[in-house]
Amino acid sequence: MTIDELRQSLTRAEPPSSSPPLVRALWLDGRGDWSGAHGVAREDESPAGSWVHAYLHRKEGDNDNAAYWYRRAAKPPCTGDLAGEWESIARALLEG
Repeated sequence: MTIDELRQSLTRAEPPSSSPPLVRALWLDGRGDWSGAHGVAREDESPAGSWVHAYLHRKEGDNDNAAYWYRRAAKPPCTGDLAGEWESIARALLEG
């Protein structure tokens, strides 16, 4: 799946069936389901899962919690716009 296909899938009622969990988390977030996205992200303890988790807490406005997850992801805290970070994470997951 490409980033464009992921974006296009946001108009559908369900994520693509072949989506890995963290891509599904971003899909849920892209559809406005922060809670569902967070539930998926917290199940994945990998650095990528921690990055998604950090992004979600930053989006929520919980910067202290986000900082913890950025450290676990071995990523510097993002200071750019949320849409740009969402895209960066999605590209990393899809191209990974």
